[in-house]
Amino acid sequence: MKNLESLEQFEQLRDQDKTIFMFSAEWCGDCRFIEPALPEIEEKFKEYTFIHVDRDQFIDLCQRVDVYGIPSFIAYENGKELGRFVSKDRKTQEEIEAFISELK
Repeated sequence: MKNLESLEQFEQLRDQDKTIFMFSAEWCGDCRFIEPALPEIEEKFKEYTFIHVDRDQFIDLCQRVDVYGIPSFIAYENGKELGRFVSKDRKTQEEIEAFISELK
C-alpha cells in the first residue's frame, strides 16, 4: 500500500479511478491489528488503488473528510465518494472485505 504524500496527491487520486484511502496512525493499536490482512485485501480487490493516509501527518484532511476515528476507509471513483467505513472501532478483515464488496 502506497503512502499519501500530499494534499494534491489526495485530490488527484480521489478524482481518478477507484481508490480506497485507509486512515490510520503509527500509535493506533487497532490499525496495527488489521495491518497483516491488508496485502490479502489488496490482492482480492485489484480494481482499487489502496492509499495509506497517516492521520497525524494529514490531520486537516481528516477533518475535511470527517474522519475522527481510525482505522477508517473511504472509497472514491472519479471524485465521487462510493462509501465510507469510518469509526474508531477495531475492524476485522471480514468487515473490511464486506464494506468493499458492497461498494457500487
